[in-house]
Amino acid sequence: MEQLPWHWSAIPRGIFGLVVIVALAYLFSSKKKDIDWALVGKGMLFQIILALAIFKFQPVYWVFDGIAQFFIEVLNFTEKGAVFVFGAWPDWLQVYTPSEDGQALHTIGYVFAFKVLPTIVFFAALSSLLYYLGILQKIVYGLAWVMSKVMRLSGAESLAAAANVFIGQTEAPLIVKPYLENMTKSEIMCLMTGGMATIAGGVFAAFVGFLGDEYAFHLLTASVISAPAAIVMAKILYPEDKDIEINTDLDISKEKIGSNVLDAIANGTTDGIKLAVNVGAMLLVFIAMIAMVNYVLTDMIGCWTGLNQSIGEVTGGTYNVETCKCEGGKFEGFSLEYIFGLFFAPFAWILGVPWSDALVVGELLGTKTVINEFVAFASLKSSILGFEKSKIIAAYALCGFANFSSIGIQIGGIGAIAPSQRKTLSQFGIKALIGGTLACFATAAIAGMFY
Repeated sequence: MEQLPWHWSAIPRGIFGLVVIVALAYLFSSKKKDIDWALVGKGMLFQIILALAIFKFQPVYWVFDGIAQFFIEVLNFTEKGAVFVFGAWPDWLQVYTPSEDGQALHTIGYVFAFKVLPTIVFFAALSSLLYYLGILQKIVYGLAWVMSKVMRLSGAESLAAAANVFIGQTEAPLIVKPYLENMTKSEIMCLMTGGMATIAGGVFAAFVGFLGDEYAFHLLTASVISAPAAIVMAKILYPEDKDIEINTDLDISKEKIGSNVLDAIANGTTDGIKLAVNVGAMLLVFIAMIAMVNYVLTDMIGCWTGLNQSIGEVTGGTYNVETCKCEGGKFEGFSLEYIFGLFFAPFAWILGVPWSDALVVGELLGTKTVINEFVAFASLKSSILGFEKSKIIAAYALCGFANFSSIGIQIGGIGAIAPSQRKTLSQFGIKALIGGTLACFATAAIAGMFY
């Protein structure tokens, strides 16, 4: 992939992307007259300053890079445990990668079930330990305090947004459990949108496993910047009533997740196993379903109508008469991925992706929204892109739980903690999905400005 040097023209293009994203959020707003544009402006400016500091201010970059390196080291710890449980990698899993001087480098083969899923389990246990020790709550409190002061948010909104950066969309509400039953509709929207726009620690580890260690910094940055982005989108989609007094108290739930350290680790491990099995099963089923749909679209409709050849010529592939598919290009022919690409390509371009890569990145955005982020990240690893910047922007845009299955997860998870809010959760499902998607898009557009 070609590495594009940074150019100042990326800034006005990124600002244009942000304007379009805010306009789309305004289009779906339920209470357009009540939007607090001062809050929106502060939130957007906060994101831009945060991104500028992370990318261009060396001390801040070192802090984020140091945290990312810590995550990478933890991944290595996980591999030690995985090798003990599953044994050393057999010879048939070993691969050789050519180096620049022509010599072969001995590396471990990539096996999702043995290399990625164990990281989810370990990170879940580690998060549970940090929560039990109170360390996670202190970090969440610090980030929440900053956002509450900068954007004048309620305590519940600030804590929920901050918690979503570190833990999952069903675990984060536990941080604000004292507030849940009495939350306003606008606060519920913030809670749901924040869950859609960010990822959890265990999933973060899985995505780093997909893309490689060099993406740990970018995925960490994406989650942090997406927290204020989610608040901005939520406050446009469903702003707070102007006559409601905002409670700015930051009161974190004191609820324990274990009777002692070992119990907390055990509980986290159990939760991690459930998540890992769920992720593995989802990938197996959804990728198989996509293959089945593509059989109808590519092998039947595309082949019979000649669409495969036409698409191959447009996307740089070589048509193979025997297989009736295109080879060496971005798409094999008429497929679900190609349909996603057509629909979402304009969004990809708005985020700062070069037009030559917009179709492929658009396909990834569609896959993430309609199916889930795991399938999208798995596809990103093998996508044919011309520019490194396209892959970076795509990683930022995909870094969130905003998909249709998350609606059910939030209604079930949050509704179990606060039954009186279940109706509101159901009403806001689609709107939260839109807000989470636009928040991830805003983060990607800002990243494109400075990368």
